[in-house]
Amino acid sequence: MLKERDIVVVGELLVDLIGHEIRDEIFRTHSFRRFQGGSPANLGANMRRLGKNVHIIASVGKDGMGRYLIQELENLGLDTSGIKEREEFPTSIVLLSRTHGTPDFIAYREADHYIFSKDIDDEVLRKSKLYHTTCFALSRHPAQRAILDGAGRAVELGVQLSIDLNYAPAIWPDHIEAMHVIQTYCNLSPFVKVSKDDCERIFKKKIESEEVCEKFLKWGAKIVCLTLGSQGSLLWTSEGQKFRVPAADVKVIGDATGAGDAFWAGFLSAWLDNKGWKSCLESASKMAAIKLSIDGTLPEKVFL
Repeated sequence: MLKERDIVVVGELLVDLIGHEIRDEIFRTHSFRRFQGGSPANLGANMRRLGKNVHIIASVGKDGMGRYLIQELENLGLDTSGIKEREEFPTSIVLLSRTHGTPDFIAYREADHYIFSKDIDDEVLRKSKLYHTTCFALSRHPAQRAILDGAGRAVELGVQLSIDLNYAPAIWPDHIEAMHVIQTYCNLSPFVKVSKDDCERIFKKKIESEEVCEKFLKWGAKIVCLTLGSQGSLLWTSEGQKFRVPAADVKVIGDATGAGDAFWAGFLSAWLDNKGWKSCLESASKMAAIKLSIDGTLPEKVFL
């Protein structure tokens, strides 16, 4: 069957309230600006900016914030028919500090994790090339059960899986469950994107880059892409290939929020364009640099 859809993103769609001034901590932040947020939604929006066909499956409240989020994605041209508006729960909100490093945040989670297996339609999966989610999305039920079920069905239908292992103890305090779910997803041969900070939280220790890649490949990942901030990124594949690309030279104007989502959008978009692994890493680095060079949201169209 013709795969007419580039990617299905499943998981959190929420409002990011990001500090207006540069502060490392929330309690020192006095004012906030509103943005469409949620890692899967951000990735989907960025891939749409790169010209890809994107379908999003998510849950918001039937309220003003939910309408704002849907409108923002529709304005970019995403297929929002998979977004459910829940009357029982308000739209989820995350407060974030504005910083050049990993932001401080507080999550007020409501509607985002009310995703059910019936929301992930086989017909949508059948026509898609990629299926993407995050640790944030997998951290609560019923979304966890639904996303894992959808991933299993996607693999059976010939869809390549992807995951951003953006693990944070504040979001997913049950570390044993988190490790089990991460390994379960890795067993399905996904593309894995993970940052050095994520790894230290996942493994509860400082860990060498080589050991990170070896572990995730041993668990079943098809590729492991490890982002290293100013030191660039590296990629190991299950076939034994290894690549490293330096970070793009950029004058940071905005903050680091969303840079990882921009990076992975550049990578997956290049993969969809049949680029080689090193070219995928280079496209990812360019996309992250564009995000870091802008204060606020990216333009509607981005060319790498």
